[in-house]
Amino acid sequence: MHTAILTFDGYNELDSLIALGVLNRAGSRVSIASPTPEVTSMNGVRLYAMTDLEQARTADAVIIGSGVRTREVVEDAAIMGVLSRLDPARQLLAAQCSGTLVLAKLGLLGGVPACTDLTSKPWVVAAGVEVLDQPFFARGNIATAGGCLASAYLATWVIARLHGVAAAESAMHYVAPVGEKEEYVARAMGNVTPYLEPALR
Repeated sequence: MHTAILTFDGYNELDSLIALGVLNRAGSRVSIASPTPEVTSMNGVRLYAMTDLEQARTADAVIIGSGVRTREVVEDAAIMGVLSRLDPARQLLAAQCSGTLVLAKLGLLGGVPACTDLTSKPWVVAAGVEVLDQPFFARGNIATAGGCLASAYLATWVIARLHGVAAAESAMHYVAPVGEKEEYVARAMGNVTPYLEPALR
């Protein structure tokens, strides 16, 4: 199984790297995927891409990270051309904060309400999407999250879908603070479980 986290210049470290850390606890391949060999975060942190967008679009799951340049990303015809081949019929698609705008501009939300951060909300609404006042929502193979720390919920959902609920609980238990592990696992699963397929609940 391969999960690609789309990460662009101006990326938010919390959005891409929390998901990366949690997902790696499930034992499958997780990659930072970027349109260039190196990207720099909104705070100056440089990352080397582990794969490119062409390879990412064949992944089992794709998480679209957030950042301060997302509106530039959706205006980039080359990037959007590659991403237009993402397919929720054959892969899980998830978006974090302003990453939801990418899904909206690709036409992949199709009337599905979504979550995003407060800064990105006006752009997502302008794209014709109903924005929910909650941290996580999923329908079918598409999920969205709002707020940097909600990236853990996206990771939990991806793990639950690809590896099962027990694997998702185990990954969250590993990263949760000592003395608060049960509380953190319960919160994550409480947000994610209602949107899992009935067989996984």
